[in-house]
Amino acid sequence: MLAIIGLGNPGKKYEHTRHNVGFMMADRIKNAYHFSDFVFNKSFDAEMSELSANLEKVLLVKPRTFMNKSGESVRKIMAFHKDKIAPENIIVIHDDIDLPLGECKIANNSTSAGHNGVQDIIEKIGTKNFKRIRIGIANEKLRNPIDPSDFVLQKFSEEELEKIFGKISENVLREIEKFF
Repeated sequence: MLAIIGLGNPGKKYEHTRHNVGFMMADRIKNAYHFSDFVFNKSFDAEMSELSANLEKVLLVKPRTFMNKSGESVRKIMAFHKDKIAPENIIVIHDDIDLPLGECKIANNSTSAGHNGVQDIIEKIGTKNFKRIRIGIANEKLRNPIDPSDFVLQKFSEEELEKIFGKISENVLREIEKFF
């Protein structure tokens, strides 16, 4: 079983913010691969969608715990699906303030690099042995003095959204397709 986890913060207030790029990519994956509709699962505190691919179940997850507690949902999902989801079958999609806007990098078995949502997942599941798709959200504003925690909660401009949903989303979809 494969679990694709898009990180973000729940609620209208956070829609289209830089920190929610994982949620936005999860929505894009859902539509591109015809996953079921997202349904809130109270036990996992997450919106869940699924698809069967190559005789394997694929879960698409948007934790509703807020970014910094994302590991709670992932831990609960893994505990429920005990022998079916190994850490190496988890793909976490998240924002990365250290990458230029629109750049996408794949990481495997690496540290959180200061990303609190990823760090919480590492702590809650007891390993860093999972895949990450890091999506660059930085732009020229970071050259000006701005608190990174304020920056990640800013909304994308229309131009930035076009860049995210253009080239980069195609790159993410190609990476996800490798796992099906």
